[in-house]
Amino acid sequence: MKKLLAILMASAMVLTVAGCGGGGNSSSTGSESSSTPEGGEEVKFSSAMVTDVGGVNDQSFNQSAWEGLQTAQKDMGIEVKYIESKQEAEYGPNLEILSDEGHDLIWGVGFMLQSAVMDAAAKNPETMYALVDSDFGADAPKNTIGVLFRAQEPSFLVGYIAGKVTETDKVGFVGGMKSETIDQFEYGFRAGVAYAAKELDKEIAVDVQYANSFGDSGLGKSIAQKMYAEGCDIVFHAAGNVGVGVIEAAKENDKWVIGVDQDQNHLAPDNVLTSAMKMVGKAMNIVIQDMIDGKDLGGQTLVFGIKEGCAGIAPTSEKNVPEDVLADTIVLEEKIVSEEIVPPYSEDTFNAFIESLAK
Repeated sequence: MKKLLAILMASAMVLTVAGCGGGGNSSSTGSESSSTPEGGEEVKFSSAMVTDVGGVNDQSFNQSAWEGLQTAQKDMGIEVKYIESKQEAEYGPNLEILSDEGHDLIWGVGFMLQSAVMDAAAKNPETMYALVDSDFGADAPKNTIGVLFRAQEPSFLVGYIAGKVTETDKVGFVGGMKSETIDQFEYGFRAGVAYAAKELDKEIAVDVQYANSFGDSGLGKSIAQKMYAEGCDIVFHAAGNVGVGVIEAAKENDKWVIGVDQDQNHLAPDNVLTSAMKMVGKAMNIVIQDMIDGKDLGGQTLVFGIKEGCAGIAPTSEKNVPEDVLADTIVLEEKIVSEEIVPPYSEDTFNAFIESLAK
């Protein structure tokens, strides 16, 4: 098991770079920051990103993306930059700023940017755009790349952990905004809880609530406070900056919380049980390296998960997850890779999964 944990830790380290997010210069539509290769070597490739409203320091999705670009800058010698969006109306203008600057690959981080990225791609057919957590369908323009994740896979694993660890037999899930992307987290988590409940031969309730926001940490804290007061002893969030409030509520109530996207244990070492990691930055680096190598990715949708080393549970899980539970979780991870277990990602696939458990 120690060998497998070491592999997990090594995978996560690719996202860890100094100076996460950092400050930036102000622009007309948000804040921006850029970075050039160390040592002043010649830049042969440049990549830039536009955040969603969660911001680059959301301790989650956007921050993972920016850290990934910083790693690419260090390891591949490319130029990188971000522009932070404060509101949805800034997506289009921010993308246009980057388009005018002539970057080789421009990223929209989050499904909320899909429309703005489509518009930018139509206006700038010579520029390549990539969109994280969404795609462009069967008729995707040749200057676009969709990047999707099987987020249901790590969510299933942390759900299983929650089901094995809960003492009240009631856990919670806080989502940001209802969407196909967040459905993966919700239904994967609920399926993992159900799988554990079957092993334990008992019922475990899952309270599900949505904040309809990715940026309001105060609202996240309020929702989690209520969940804990009503008997949940573990809450999993997939809600960007809203989740920071969920973690704060866990600290104040001395309860467990499960982080998302990044290893969030550092935010509350005694309360973050584990984290469902979606290694956005690592997937972005794979795409960038493929482009540098001359691969034609235009019009494609690329999907990443545990098998590709772009998802899993946090390496710090060994701090708070009981050793026997962690060992069982690693076995389940191997079954997901072999497709012996296929975690659900939607209401329909979840219902089918639950039916299969009953047989």
